[in-house]
Amino acid sequence: MSLARTIALTSLAMMAFAGNSILCRLALKDTSIDAASFTSIRLFSGAVTLWLLVRMNGGTLPGRGNWPSALALFAYAAGFSFAYVSLPAATGALLLFGAVQATMIGRGIWTGERLRRLQLAGLVLALAGLVGLLLPGLTAPPLYGSLLMLGAGVAWGIYSLRGKGAGDPTRVTAGNFLRAVPVAGVLSAITYQGASLDGAGVMYAVASGALASGIGYAIWYTALPALRAVNAATVQLSVPVIAALGGIIFLGEAVTLRFVLASVAILGGIGLVILQKEGAVDAQQIAPADTASGRG
Repeated sequence: MSLARTIALTSLAMMAFAGNSILCRLALKDTSIDAASFTSIRLFSGAVTLWLLVRMNGGTLPGRGNWPSALALFAYAAGFSFAYVSLPAATGALLLFGAVQATMIGRGIWTGERLRRLQLAGLVLALAGLVGLLLPGLTAPPLYGSLLMLGAGVAWGIYSLRGKGAGDPTRVTAGNFLRAVPVAGVLSAITYQGASLDGAGVMYAVASGALASGIGYAIWYTALPALRAVNAATVQLSVPVIAALGGIIFLGEAVTLRFVLASVAILGGIGLVILQKEGAVDAQQIAPADTASGRG
């Protein structure tokens, strides 16, 4: 793959992952759709899109997905939606990205990976940024929404780790989306008394599932083989920044000094951990968090 095509595909994938935050926040802030319905429509739209992409490509590569991964995917998608009832798009993207990377780094430490001094410093810096973001104050994000988004990030980190070596990533993701749809349906049935739909909200949910998730993941998995593992990880640092810009343009969100300082600490700290990592990391392990998405 040419360098120009790799850059173009990677840029499109990062914009798609950031777009999930913008679309979800737009839907839950400016329309009457509820979070459970958004989650169900998003997962259904993503499942249909990914299934069609697999069929178009012949579906000859191995990989079917599994129920534990599907449940992690559902936990991510539901937590993501309910968090964006109250969180600004940029803050949600930053919390999600930080939680995903912390989960993956934490798993490495748990299995015996030893961090260098700069990596430890980066980890402390990122944690300090997270604490600073969530400390009580006039500009602090809502605590309940923040905890939901952190939980969504942990779920996506688990999903990413489980996907390592599972087969063709597009087909595996399609299988997991298909399994997550009925689980989301149960959530919608449980919360049916609070269900609310409108045309714009449904449109945003479909765009989030079909375009930002389904096609976004397919684009990412196309570009991924041409990226070094470290590049694949560090490029995702751009997703919260893109989400912040989208929040300003499309949602009229204000960027506070607290958010800027926390972003520098969290993204800079995680960047130190990634860039100092010894050896090659399997790039397929680094699933897009829908921040994002980098994800899904």
